[in-house]
Amino acid sequence: MCGRFAVTLPQDAMAQLFSAQPDNDLPDVPNYNVCPTTGIHVVVGGAEAPRRLVTMRWGFLPHWYKKPSGGPLLINARAETIAEKPAFRDAARHRRALIVADGFYEWTKTPEGARDPWFIRPSTGDPMVMAAVWQDWNGPDGETQRTCAIVTTAATGRMAEIHHRMPVLLKPEDFGLWLGEEGHGAAVLMRAAPDDDLVQYRVDRAVNSNRASGPELIEPWEPGD
Repeated sequence: MCGRFAVTLPQDAMAQLFSAQPDNDLPDVPNYNVCPTTGIHVVVGGAEAPRRLVTMRWGFLPHWYKKPSGGPLLINARAETIAEKPAFRDAARHRRALIVADGFYEWTKTPEGARDPWFIRPSTGDPMVMAAVWQDWNGPDGETQRTCAIVTTAATGRMAEIHHRMPVLLKPEDFGLWLGEEGHGAAVLMRAAPDDDLVQYRVDRAVNSNRASGPELIEPWEPGD
């Protein structure tokens, strides 16, 4: 799964990376501890729509939820079942998106039960782009929210030693197909990234708190720190 990530790319650089028109009201960057239910940067597009950089709630809300807390918190959508699950199947066909990050966090457990955090980022140092799906949610009292979930797949290689799931990561040449700008066939993109594309390293347990902040959260941890 992916339950926390970091993003530092300036908004104008995000817009340039995706050739997208940015909305006026976007989340602040940098953010070294992006948590579920907060507003995040998302790129949307389509065959007949220009790309836009917008804000969405990280936590997909199916249309049958009567309130944002009306069911499980859906921050991830499994690639293996996304086309069949009632919550995601329509979005998987018609509302796919991109989420930019520096990298994401995962945790392993020590024999004593302590949680050790790891930061996973592209080996090139380039921004990480995660596949997502989105949906506009309309509550019974008139509340509206634009919401999204990160698409995940089974982890392989070194990543699987940390966690059995990982985000679906996309390269620039994949953006158009995933967004629906190049017709059908996006399902082939829902695979694990090769080992050599990623770097994984331990970081300080400070990030275990969702209130932690600062660039030190993504710095490599050394024993004795």
